[in-house]
Formats: sequence, C-alpha cells, structure tokens
Amino acid sequence: MSAHHQFGRADLPPEQQQALKKAVRWEYATIGYTICTITLVAFVVGNSQAMRTAWIEDMLSLIPQVAFLIALLFVRRRPTVRHPYGMHRAMGIGHLVAGVALLAVGLNLAFEAVSGLVAAEHPTIGSVNLFGQTVWLGWLMVSVMSVIVIGPLIYGRAKAKLAPVLHNKLLYADADMAKADWQTNAASIVGVLGVGFGAWWLDGVAALFISLGIVWDGVRNTKGAVIDLMDQRARTYDDEHPHPLAREVVEHLRAQPWIADAAVRMRDQGQVFHIEAFVVPRRGRVSVAQIDRVSESIAQMDWKVQDVVVIACSTLPDEADRGRARDVDAADA
Repeated sequence: MSAHHQFGRADLPPEQQQALKKAVRWEYATIGYTICTITLVAFVVGNSQAMRTAWIEDMLSLIPQVAFLIALLFVRRRPTVRHPYGMHRAMGIGHLVAGVALLAVGLNLAFEAVSGLVAAEHPTIGSVNLFGQTVWLGWLMVSVMSVIVIGPLIYGRAKAKLAPVLHNKLLYADADMAKADWQTNAASIVGVLGVGFGAWWLDGVAALFISLGIVWDGVRNTKGAVIDLMDQRARTYDDEHPHPLAREVVEHLRAQPWIADAAVRMRDQGQVFHIEAFVVPRRGRVSVAQIDRVSESIAQMDWKVQDVVVIACSTLPDEADRGRARDVDAADA
C-alpha cells in the first residue's frame, strides 16, 4: 500500500490519486502566489481602508489552503485502536477553523468600516516618487489590484474541478472564495478611485462590502463544518443535496434475493463515508457469509466508502434513509 496514496484504511483509485496530487500542487502554488500578492499590496496599501481590508482578506485566504495541507497529513493515516475510524475528521476540523477565523476577522473589519463611515473619516492617498516622477499612489493601488486578480480566477476554477472528484468540502470552499476574489479587487479599486475623485465615503463603503463578503464566507463555512461534525446525513461536496450514494446502496440491498427491505445511515467523515446498513431478511435466519458478501459489495460501490456495518433487524430505524425521493425531499424541507 502506497503511503502517498493511502487514505485511511484503503488506497485511492487512480482518478482520485491524480486529483489529489493536482490539488496539493495547486495549494502550494496558491500559497506562494498569495504570499507574493500580500507582499506586493503591502507596498501600496497606504491609508485606504478598502485596500487595507483587501490586504487582510488576502492573508485570510491562506487559512483554508494551509488547513487542507495539514489535514491531509492526518487523513492519510490508517485507523488504530485509539482512532478506530481513522482521522478523516481532520478535514472537517480544518474547514471549521477556516470558517471561524473568517467570521471573526470579517466581523471586526465590518465594525471598523462602519465606525469609519459614522465618524466621517476622510482617508488621504498621497503621492510617491517613482523613477524620478511624482505619481499618485492611487494609480499604483489600482494597477496592483487589477493584476493580482488574474491568479484567483485561474486556480479557483482549477480547484473547483478537483473538489467534486475528491469530495472535499474544504477544497471547494477554498475554490469558491478564490473565484469571488475579483469582487474584492473591484471593490478596492472603486474605493481608491472614489477617494481620488473626492467621494471619500466610497472607500469606507468598499471596505464594508469586502468585510461583509468575508463574514458571509465565514458564516457559510462555519455552518457547513459544524453540521458535518454533528453527523448530518451525508451530502454532496457543495452541500446542495443529499448524497445519491445512500439511495444507490438501498437499491442495491433491496435487489438482494434474501433482503425484504433496507435502509441506511450514512455519515460524512470529511471525505469518506461510514455506512450503517439495516436489512430486514425475508427469512428469520441470516448467514455470516451473506452479511460478509453484501458488506463487501457495498464497499466496492464507491471509493469514499471506508466503513460498512450491515445489521440484520426486524424493523428499520425511523431515522434511517430508505432511499425514497419523497422522504429525502420531506427531510430537507
């Protein structure tokens, strides 16, 4: 078993192996690019509150990237007696840490922006001497923010394609934030130009817009991470719908000649699933061989299935997923 491709108790399939390699490379490249942009913006940030907020937003964007790489070190470890389910929750913890950090800093930045507007603070943007010429610093701000937006548009789309392949919500959140970075850059440019044209309040409004975007990212990611850690029913990588694998497993179980009815409880452990399958046998006696065969068949249905428990019972638990569309829709209503 390859340590590089190991994912808990199993190896990743070839497609996921390649996707994970690309995701790691993109994260390292993104961290390098972000550090460069943070350094570049630091030279031109000036007294603009919008630029300062955008600068902090760039720093915050490092959190999900670093959290992904650190969590990956843990989820690759095999289960032990101390951690019988492996350490896949590390990815969810990283998601939670990123969300809380975004929320806390975003709220603080929003308060500062509102305070500045209420106090009618007039920001000043001076001039600098560049190659013997006096240049308004605002033009340098606008130039820098116009250029650095290119990177997030590229790596944001790349990560968005990899997230569903890996079923990684932290990677998806990182990609979603990157794709929305152009709004931050556009807002900071509007704020700087507003100061230049005498509309001082545009700088504060732009800072508030950027900070509210950070708050929204924090709320969304914190909520998603907390609900996942509370063992909600497994959902798709974007949290939009219940994961279709649950229904597929139920249909697979009902297709077995010795099973009269079935339901599952499927939890998302961070990138992989733990499945408890409840089956009502047609007869009162079930062999160990039958349980083993159906358990192995479930495990082979999807690479994300890492743990399967098949339980023979006379009645199905009320909270278990019976794989019926109307039940799913009612539960999500």
